[in-house]
Amino acid sequence: MGSLLHVDEVTVVFGGNRALDGAGLRAERGAVTGLIGPNGAGKSTLFDVISGLRKPTTGRVLLDGRDITRLNPSRRAKRGLARTFQRLELFGRLSVRDNLLVAAELGPKRRRAATVVADIIDRLELHAVADATTDTLPTGLARQVEVARAIAARPALLLLDEPAAGQDHTETARFGALLRALADDGTAVLLVEHDMDLVMNVCDEVFVLDLGKVIASGPPSVIRTDETVLAAYLGEV
Repeated sequence: MGSLLHVDEVTVVFGGNRALDGAGLRAERGAVTGLIGPNGAGKSTLFDVISGLRKPTTGRVLLDGRDITRLNPSRRAKRGLARTFQRLELFGRLSVRDNLLVAAELGPKRRRAATVVADIIDRLELHAVADATTDTLPTGLARQVEVARAIAARPALLLLDEPAAGQDHTETARFGALLRALADDGTAVLLVEHDMDLVMNVCDEVFVLDLGKVIASGPPSVIRTDETVLAAYLGEV
């Protein structure tokens, strides 16, 4: 369906260190793209650059063919970008339903926010906790709610930073099915994740980052046998 996101030769230097060194990737509409690598490889820094939380030293970020490198996060959100974080970022004193409503109110106005939220609660089977405050939820379930809130904004590009952390096997399997369904609906999903079973089962393409550089990219069948990737990361997982 074509690239929605194109990261072009991005370098980030701070404190004398190169957190990213000419890194590039793409995320296609209607596909799940994985971004993997060892701790400290620069994955979260690259997410920060894509979402506008950090300006690159050099390089560009293009969204739907438009250069968004200098846009702030709120303007990127209006262009259809949504993100989750490694550390849970929910409104702990609000209910699950109200967390979703906050995001839905900021999304496109084609449908009533309450209708969007009701559909997401159905889709993710969150009825039992819809009126519970999110600070009472176990980690795995809270992760699902954070993803649900990102979906409520109806993004074109969804960035997920280790969303399976804290989920059990059943929750992870259900989550993988959700990612595939989102892609089938036309969303571009970019996934940072250490659960290699999830990555290899749901991703259409995987980019591997090590020491700030993309060292390999391709379908999971190629990545799982790439000798450079095995030496840098997969051999240690």
